[in-house]
Amino acid sequence: SKLLGSDTAVFVGVMSVEFREVLPQANVYAMTGTGHCFAAGRLSYVFGLHGVCEAIDVACSSALVACHNAHRALSMCEGREALVAGVNMMFVPATLEGYAMAGLTSPSGKSFVFDARANGFVRGEGCGAAVVQVAGTEVKGIVVGSAVRQDGRSASLTAPNGRAQQLLLNAVLADASMTPAQLQLVEAAANGSALGDPIEA
Repeated sequence: SKLLGSDTAVFVGVMSVEFREVLPQANVYAMTGTGHCFAAGRLSYVFGLHGVCEAIDVACSSALVACHNAHRALSMCEGREALVAGVNMMFVPATLEGYAMAGLTSPSGKSFVFDARANGFVRGEGCGAAVVQVAGTEVKGIVVGSAVRQDGRSASLTAPNGRAQQLLLNAVLADASMTPAQLQLVEAAANGSALGDPIEA
């Protein structure tokens, strides 16, 4: 009730559209339950929010880019807070089968990231959400900088580009007004492949 009519923004990172595969085509929810825009729009509708409302689909980094967009929106004074969420749900085996045929997933069902045994990733599902504020009373963390880039040309569509990754890290450090020496922790994500992991590292 406190948020009703406020300029609170909503940014939802979402990639999968498998839900439409389990709905009858003549079902009213097939239209309002399968488009990415509805994942964000429904939250604004239910809570009565008038701020920016976006669904972001950039594959595996959708939730991170949603956080970046929220950070940018708040920095540009487009509101004092934003709801940021990321969601991925698995409903049908066809998607997993497609990834497997492309050789992207681990045949063992285990992901060995940054490991000599790396042979693919493992899919997962879940939903996470957080409130990002310009100034809050219950601070869990502070976003001091963010940046988004694309790998462009690389060994394959799913393989990272080392130079592009370096440019991204430099952009984040510049946005945060930090030097590499000031970093205290680095959290990395990779696709668990012999090709991609060394580049990510």
